[in-house]
Amino acid sequence: MEIGAAIFFTDYSMEPTALAVALEERGFDSLWVAEHSHIPVTRRFGSPGGTELTKQYYDVMDPFVTLTAAAAVTTRLKLATGVCLVIQRDTIQTAKLVASLDRYRKGGFCSASAAAGMPRRWKTTAPSTRRAH
Repeated sequence: MEIGAAIFFTDYSMEPTALAVALEERGFDSLWVAEHSHIPVTRRFGSPGGTELTKQYYDVMDPFVTLTAAAAVTTRLKLATGVCLVIQRDTIQTAKLVASLDRYRKGGFCSASAAAGMPRRWKTTAPSTRRAH
């Protein structure tokens, strides 16, 4: 059976290395990590269910850093982003991160990607479309 675990790694969660080892030792198939890079001060759209975002959304660590730490201490565990917010990142650097982690992991990396659901965020975070000369 293929069962994975998902987590928002923060400074108050279990460490990525400790969780990855524990999951692999217990026969889990994969580790999925969240990304939520930043939140606008004013939000036009509420959270699902109308509640405020919980603290972990504000404090979540970079998924590629935490997955690299997990990759360093495991051999079988599949590693994945439980959505990489591509529109908020430089696409070339993100592609290099994904390719590097997949190469380091020898093919055990999966990246789920999406555009963020807050258009206001796109204005403040998307890489510039102007060309450098």
